[in-house]
Amino acid sequence: MAGGASGAENRPAWAPPILRGDRLEAGLRTLELDVRRRLDGLLQGNHLGLVPGPGSEPGEARPYQPGDDVRRMDWAVTARTTVPHIRETVADRELETWVAADLSASLDFGTALCEKRDLALCAVAAIAYLTGGGGNRLGAVLSNGAETVRVPARGGRAHARGLLRRFAEMPRAEEGTRGDLAAILEQLRRPPRRRGLAVVVSDFLGGLDWQRPLRGLSARHELMAVEVIDPRDVDLPEVGTIVLADPETGRQREVHASALLRREFAAAAQAHRDEVARALRQAGAAHLVLRTDSDWIADTVRFVVARKRRWSGGAA
Repeated sequence: MAGGASGAENRPAWAPPILRGDRLEAGLRTLELDVRRRLDGLLQGNHLGLVPGPGSEPGEARPYQPGDDVRRMDWAVTARTTVPHIRETVADRELETWVAADLSASLDFGTALCEKRDLALCAVAAIAYLTGGGGNRLGAVLSNGAETVRVPARGGRAHARGLLRRFAEMPRAEEGTRGDLAAILEQLRRPPRRRGLAVVVSDFLGGLDWQRPLRGLSARHELMAVEVIDPRDVDLPEVGTIVLADPETGRQREVHASALLRREFAAAAQAHRDEVARALRQAGAAHLVLRTDSDWIADTVRFVVARKRRWSGGAA
């Protein structure tokens, strides 16, 4: 399919900024301010707040509460106080985060407030700004199917801004160029890197041949997957005859969007998304879904809060 993002008129406050052409630099500054204003604080004091985990360094002991992981029971303190205690753990310092960004032609599409490509950049911006500081490093492997760019892992706000600029300026692949998410993930696996956080950003359309390299990454890294989708990825509009185009093969097909076809399309799209979610879950990846017609920062906040709640033993 092919389409264009909506115009700038009547854009809601939460819509991603325009991130192309002569508005790129202003858009990146606006994006940084939006991220810091609405997301800052979620990760304070805990590098793995975005993707919660127990860490490896022992922290303070506290009284046991129903729902706590009994494997973290501190028996020495429990025996001394006669009250059950668990030992908190803190995340390792100097977190190294690597982003694997799939910028294949299917992301150059959007029928709501932005293209999926813009939304992918917003997701990377949130990760970049909220895992920065404290000696943390951020690197990336960016690929549009025809060209792959590797950005070495470094720290600092200037480096994060430069990485986002490289992302935004990544050329769009020519029509007919296929993306290869499995190859992007292999770039992260070899050579082996220090343990850290690996973030995969893609629309996950197409085959699931990326499952094996993703499971390979999970053996060494905390995993997070950001799935970016557009409404037309999951349902067809009731507009009569339309032309569907596959940007990665160039093939087109004219169809009549009947009620039956729309139902079958929606069912097939949902089945594929269920398969993707199952594959990510089996690999141990935290799964964040962002839509071009939804408040992406609010969705990210809900994701982080739910992850923290589950990690702490509360109800999701």
